[in-house]
Amino acid sequence: MPDRIVQYALEDGDVAVLRWDDGGANVVSTAFVAEMAEHLDRAAEEAKAVALIGRPGRFCAGFDLSVMGQGGRAVVDLVLGGARLALRLYGHPTPVVAGCSGHAIAMGGVLLLACDARVGTAGRFKIGLNEVAIGMTFPPFGIAFAEERLARTHLQRAVAGAEIFGPEEAVTAGFLDRVVDEPALEEQTLAEARRWAGLDAKAHVGTKQRMRGAFIERVEAGLSGPL
Repeated sequence: MPDRIVQYALEDGDVAVLRWDDGGANVVSTAFVAEMAEHLDRAAEEAKAVALIGRPGRFCAGFDLSVMGQGGRAVVDLVLGGARLALRLYGHPTPVVAGCSGHAIAMGGVLLLACDARVGTAGRFKIGLNEVAIGMTFPPFGIAFAEERLARTHLQRAVAGAEIFGPEEAVTAGFLDRVVDEPALEEQTLAEARRWAGLDAKAHVGTKQRMRGAFIERVEAGLSGPL
């Protein structure tokens, strides 16, 4: 595993580019959650938009199974960390654009739902929420994000049915906004981030708070209950 899972670079003067590569499947680990918190704090101070780009072929495979297999407090802490990261992304004062570079499964799908805009890579990639298929009851915070962002026509299929989608259908479902060929992913993700960076920052954050504030408060309050 590299020393830093997420590399931070300020590009074009105002876009914080977070390149995510853990050398494997890009899992949501304790280290990843901590690094993202650090980077998002920094971006809030010096950037007008954030671009989160996965490694080629893998955006995110979900929670770190080496932790999930331990059970008990370790699992609770990691899931809470992932949930709070999703809320942080959804309420971040600067726009957040995801460059979905490949597979995005389970918590990876939730992270896509938490970003303002999502550019995906064309190809034979799997995107969705597979928890029910592997014997896990989907957590309340994940259901909340699905209800918030997924198309009504695909909500039951995606959550209760654990249906997995290819990139093009993931656009229809609501996980992605558009799909581009793999060589163009980073360029198009950064172009989208620059577009969002051009918005009036004060108006953007004020509007986001009005649209999402109650949702974030409700989901945050629910984290004190059963996961």
